[in-house]
Amino acid sequence: MPIRAKLYIALIIASGSAGLSLGMLQFSSADPLQFWLYFLVTLLTSGLKVRLPMVFATLSVNFLFILVGIVRFGLPEAMMLGAGGIFVQCLWRPRVRPKAIQIAFSVAAICLAIISAHSVFHGLLGRWMGELHPIRLGLAAMTYYVVNTVLVAGVIGLTENKSIYRTWYDTYFWVMRYHMAAASVAWLIVVLSKQEGWQAALVLFPLVYFIYRSYRMYIDRLQKDKVHVEEIAGLHLRTIEALALAIEAKDATTHQHLQRVRVYAMAIGAEVGMSQTDLDALQAAALLHDIGKLAVPEHIISKPGKLTPEEFEKMKIHPIVGAEILEEVKFPYPVVPIVRAHHEKWDGSGYPYGLSGEEIPLGARILSVVDCFDALASDRQYRRALPLDQAMGIVISEAGKSFDPVIVEIIQRRYIELERKAISSGGEKVKLSMDVKIERGLAPATGFAESAEPDAVLLQVTAGYTDPLSSIAEATQEAHMLYELTQDLGNSLGLQEALAFVAVRLKRLIPYETVAAYIRRDDKLIPEYVSGENLRLFTSLEIPVGQGLSGWVAENNKPILNGNPSVEAGYLNDATRYSTLRSALAVPLNGVNGPLGVLALYRAERDAFSKENLRILVAISPKVAMAIENALNHRLPQTSIATDYLTNLPNARSLFLSLDHEVSRSRREETTLAVVVCDLDGFKQVNDRFGHLAGNKVLRLIANGLREACDAHDYIARMGGDEFVMLIPGGDENSLDSRIARIRNVVRLAGDTTPEPCHLSLSVGIAIYPQDGADAEELLAESDRRMYRSKRLRKKQPASMLVAESAVTAAVS
Repeated sequence: MPIRAKLYIALIIASGSAGLSLGMLQFSSADPLQFWLYFLVTLLTSGLKVRLPMVFATLSVNFLFILVGIVRFGLPEAMMLGAGGIFVQCLWRPRVRPKAIQIAFSVAAICLAIISAHSVFHGLLGRWMGELHPIRLGLAAMTYYVVNTVLVAGVIGLTENKSIYRTWYDTYFWVMRYHMAAASVAWLIVVLSKQEGWQAALVLFPLVYFIYRSYRMYIDRLQKDKVHVEEIAGLHLRTIEALALAIEAKDATTHQHLQRVRVYAMAIGAEVGMSQTDLDALQAAALLHDIGKLAVPEHIISKPGKLTPEEFEKMKIHPIVGAEILEEVKFPYPVVPIVRAHHEKWDGSGYPYGLSGEEIPLGARILSVVDCFDALASDRQYRRALPLDQAMGIVISEAGKSFDPVIVEIIQRRYIELERKAISSGGEKVKLSMDVKIERGLAPATGFAESAEPDAVLLQVTAGYTDPLSSIAEATQEAHMLYELTQDLGNSLGLQEALAFVAVRLKRLIPYETVAAYIRRDDKLIPEYVSGENLRLFTSLEIPVGQGLSGWVAENNKPILNGNPSVEAGYLNDATRYSTLRSALAVPLNGVNGPLGVLALYRAERDAFSKENLRILVAISPKVAMAIENALNHRLPQTSIATDYLTNLPNARSLFLSLDHEVSRSRREETTLAVVVCDLDGFKQVNDRFGHLAGNKVLRLIANGLREACDAHDYIARMGGDEFVMLIPGGDENSLDSRIARIRNVVRLAGDTTPEPCHLSLSVGIAIYPQDGADAEELLAESDRRMYRSKRLRKKQPASMLVAESAVTAAVS
């Protein structure tokens, strides 16, 4: 609670308590029976209350009898009526049980209102008007109403940081006529009491109850209308958020951007004094300003580099298309003008209409500043995020040119505060099922198209970048180099050898600092060959297709000129990986059977590559792709000789060669070598119950788990069937316990992946060089014997012991 609100509450409670205390010290009643009867009626009618919309407050019928008490009794008696009535009103069936401080404030505020009204009725007006004069009672009732409602509106406004006048006007002003109507009834009670005795006034109680019921029905109807409006507004907002989700389906970088822009824009809009209608429009526009990107091709939106003039022309349509889409929604507030103008600039150099200055809607001026600032401070496909201070410096430099100086001054003053607010208010991101594979639906109703021709875009690039002014000497030299490159590639079967030839020959045609050839394996690009600066960094990358610069080239099968190397997926958000290179030229490599990978060149200068460089690289890319495909086809038979086809682990032949080598190395370096033989228990049941396909899946999972459980220098092979062997240099029985525990857990989890979970366990035999064997054959035989001894012992154990062992293993891992 703000300190000023605390001080205000303390002042009101202290003042009201002082007045009530002084009144009680002077309390006396000329007609105790009349007073206590009115006191009882006041308490009873305090339960006849209605809840006010929009605030935590109620109005009660006891106002009538408090007003009668102000006229008929002295100030102490009137305050006692009011204090008792408001106390019951607070505690009788509340929506939320009030705190003690809330009750104290309400009682104090009523006492101050009664003191004010009593002073007006008996003091100022008593000299000129008779007791039964209606204006005298009306002014006293008005004083009571104003003081009471203003005091309550004050605490609401200060606590919720709202305008006190606006709070009072929106919440209480509209009920003034009902207070005046109640004052008329109170006047009738006073007149009847004066003429016929105070007992006769009680016959008006049914009229009071009728007024209460009518007013209650009106308030309930108002509350239902309010709930209905809130439901419609909530539905409207959810529709807006769903439309924003549609934008995310096209451009995945926009989700957090849109939410952050909304936080910034709403705070700035409130500061500049926008009305609630305009703030609603700004909130919708903040979420939907990029909806026109649905009409922009995806490869342009996700391009991790600079746009070509043609691509930018296509991008510039999105404000107009977005406005046209939103015009069909018929928003009750002006969203469309903001979306249409959010790329206009203060000096008139923006698009689509070249508006300038205050011709641009205020919401659009706010949105353009916030949109730019958050884009600079966020990771994008074409560059890393800038530090907040640096991003703000760029925005400040555009004040008076691109942006409204007033808006820039506000965001400059508040951006650190708003950044914290944006981070704290970030909700959970809705994950769209964009990567799900649909099994049903074998073919479209019209059938499949024939195999596509080579990408027309690459052909256009090849033809479009020919320089008609190139000299004959340059053309001859280029043709000669391309011929030499073709000859070298044709004579090379090895992949590394072929790519090395490409790197050497290519550097004469296109200068570069680093060259990388990425080969596509499943949905990742793996660097097969890297040469030049940042070699270790690029060699360590595994780039998902569709992410980063090279991933974009692979997914869209399009080249990119002068992209930003620092956006390559794999080190974009890793501060320990940082490239000094600033320009990238990348082309897709397509073989006979489809995409093979990406060939990328990098340089340290910005915009270092020319269109001529792109033309040359596109021209040679088919020859490079053919050489890579031939080398991969040649490598496949060699790999299959030493690799298990199912798990991609080394097979038995490769194991024996590696074991001889490791034993020789351990003998030479006088170190230990652990040979670990593992055999699955219960695997036959998997094949028998679920078939060999399920069994193969389990074996692949276990093979992958073994790779993760072992260190990089360990050697893992599949002997055959369900038997695996690990060679662990420097291993001994004590150091292997935790590793064996992790492997047992891998096996147990693999058994849980079958259609019905199966209990899989592991029998292990370990032999250590040199104490358990002097050569490869002895070590393998000894570890095999120990494994079978372990298997026999495990078969003798009850199933419960095996389950317990698995559970303990899982806990240890």
